Amino acid sequence: MYKPLLIIPGLILLAVACTPAAQPPAPAAGPTAAVKSPAPITGPATAQRLAEVTLAMGFIPNVQFAPFYVAVEKGYYTQEGIQLTFDYGMESDLLKLVGTNQLQFVVGSGDQVILARSQGLPVVYVMNWYRKFPVAVFSLKDLARPQDLAGKKVGIPGLFGASYIGWRALAYASGLDEKSVQLEPIGFTQAEAVATGKVEAAVGYAMNEPVQLRQQGLQPKEIRVADYIDLVANGIVTNEQTIAQKPDLVRGIVRASLRGLQDTLKNPEEAFELTLRYAPEAAQQREAQMAVLKESLGFWQSDRLGYTDPKAWEASQKFMKQVGLLQAETDVNKMFSNDFLPK
Repeated sequence: MYKPLLIIPGLILLAVACTPAAQPPAPAAGPTAAVKSPAPITGPATAQRLAEVTLAMGFIPNVQFAPFYVAVEKGYYTQEGIQLTFDYGMESDLLKLVGTNQLQFVVGSGDQVILARSQGLPVVYVMNWYRKFPVAVFSLKDLARPQDLAGKKVGIPGLFGASYIGWRALAYASGLDEKSVQLEPIGFTQAEAVATGKVEAAVGYAMNEPVQLRQQGLQPKEIRVADYIDLVANGIVTNEQTIAQKPDLVRGIVRASLRGLQDTLKNPEEAFELTLRYAPEAAQQREAQMAVLKESLGFWQSDRLGYTDPKAWEASQKFMKQVGLLQAETDVNKMFSNDFLPK
């Protein structure tokens, strides 16, 4: 019988607002090595008055937020002069709030930044988190290439969000005629719909729905968008005003977040245990949720954590313009900055 896991139903959104606060707690001890990663990212300890930073996650507590939980638990933000708390409210239009400086930071995807810049919002992507775009099409039937989807009913949450962007990008990059596929909005029920035969394939997150099916003893076939086009996925976004007025805060957010990401890559078991303090319900499905976290590592890993490739921005904007998701192109070089990464 199909049993659903806890999943993230869309691109993770993370917003940050700042005000002054009190003294930091002492940082915890570091992790032991388990997965190969770049040289340690370090930051200076600080005894200064902290800035209170509210991190609006855009979703409920979840194992895929592990790098941020690790960074908090190990005191990496406090070492940067930041007192961090999480807000799990489901606000929409976070990029607009950042673009108008009502929020200072948000975690969003490259397509969101490209659209915001085209609308005149001065948002800037300053740290890459997901090196690979995590959307995939999966099926229990034979599925080796996008053209195998022709004539099939393919489920998708809706004509919005990361799944839809990923679907359009896959068709664009592979030359698949979208009209040859029966695309059916099914809400966030992709794994169940595939398992029960409601649809022949579905669009979802490679670290979520296919993992769910494997946990049920099934063997899904996958076509990953990242194998066909290098889209800019999730990362930390701020705005030009914050960069100009608070560059050290931007650098501190980036550095602490990368340290949490690095530690999660090195020791996912430890990261999972720390995550349980924020998402205790994950303990009820420990094996399955650990599998979700480990599958996520491959999408986060990079030779240089946090770095964003200019060519990926060019490819992303070109795709969006050619399929009609974007009316006008803007200067790619203003969309992102690698200047706040640790040297």
